[in-house]
Amino acid sequence: MESRVLSGATTVSAGIPRLSKPARLNPTCFAAVRLAGAVDGFGGNLIWGRQLRPAILLESSSPLASSVPVTKREILRPSLAAASSPAEGSDSSGDAKVGFLEKYPTLLTGFFFFMWYFLNVIFNILNKKIYNYFPYPYFVSVIHLGVGVVYCLVSWAVGLPKRAPMDSNQLKLLIPVAVCHALGHVTSNVSFAAVAVSFTHTIKALEPFFNAAASQFILGQQIPLTLWLSLAPVVLGVSMASLTELSFNWLGFISAMISNISFTYRSIYSKKAMTDMDSTNLYAYISIIALFVCIPPAIIFEGPQLLKSGFSDAIAKVGLTKFITDLFWVGMFYHLYNQLATNTLERVAPLTHAVGNVLKRVFVIGFSIIVFGNRISTQTGIGTCIAIAGVAIYSFIKAKMEEEKRVRPSKKHIRKYEPMNL
Repeated sequence: MESRVLSGATTVSAGIPRLSKPARLNPTCFAAVRLAGAVDGFGGNLIWGRQLRPAILLESSSPLASSVPVTKREILRPSLAAASSPAEGSDSSGDAKVGFLEKYPTLLTGFFFFMWYFLNVIFNILNKKIYNYFPYPYFVSVIHLGVGVVYCLVSWAVGLPKRAPMDSNQLKLLIPVAVCHALGHVTSNVSFAAVAVSFTHTIKALEPFFNAAASQFILGQQIPLTLWLSLAPVVLGVSMASLTELSFNWLGFISAMISNISFTYRSIYSKKAMTDMDSTNLYAYISIIALFVCIPPAIIFEGPQLLKSGFSDAIAKVGLTKFITDLFWVGMFYHLYNQLATNTLERVAPLTHAVGNVLKRVFVIGFSIIVFGNRISTQTGIGTCIAIAGVAIYSFIKAKMEEEKRVRPSKKHIRKYEPMNL
């Protein structure tokens, strides 16, 4: 949205030199200028990049303003026309060149989605293959975060992106988020190591249920009945899949449930930790803190066994080179798919965001079944489909609610500013 607002501002300001220079400004004009520049601190920028304030400024400063009556509709028309046609605001040297990606933004967004899904699927497959010969999820979780932290430090060193400053107040806000992120990540990996990838993702489909419960009973937000009803298929589908899952065990099931609860609390603390920091830097800081949280449990629970036989057994099975490269690449894919997911979801509307998350889970479950040849019962397959369909319905309703929240303030702002155009 910022890009639309800024582009609108550039377009209108570029059209200002075409108007004749005002002869003499009277006090009325100065009053109009002050009024136009002080609309809620936006500097003249209104909802969706519409430059209504500069139109009033130009109309007030024009020498014809005092003699020619102009209606509200006539004032708005030049502004919207200028905002919709950038070529009209270009100088005599020629129109600004538009790049291929700027001309076809849908293709770029589609490519982002494809890479997000691709990296996610590769991560899940490689991660499960590592657990087949190296079943140490606490240590592997440390590797995931450690490789990502090294990647972030190198990126900061070369200035891509530039490191955002961190103070003690921001650190206090991010620590709870990072702790929940670390706990959710570790328990997810414990579940991946214990049961089939498809089953873990089916259990994690319950995450919207925990989010709704936390919003209702912890944050005190009123959840509509339709949203609660949409979660019924999710609970039913997960229950059906769990009862007949061939790889079911309690460690994998409970770990996946703890992961859902952890990520729910991560969402709650994230709302309290809203900062002006961009998503890339924010995720980097969270990864660094989460790494320090994950190291002690890995040493306590798996350290002695790793030193005794864990590393030697893995190297004997696949060789030292493959063992090291597998750990490196699984860490890179973990960090890249999370970072790319954040960047992708920033480019789309809430409804597209919701659909993207549902389709991602479908892709991961489907590819994991194909690659690993996991046998699933008919009831497990039906339960998984019901759960995914329930998540899709829930996501659609929730996204519609978010869109309505965004539209309502926009209408209020427009009604509030319209009388000023007289």
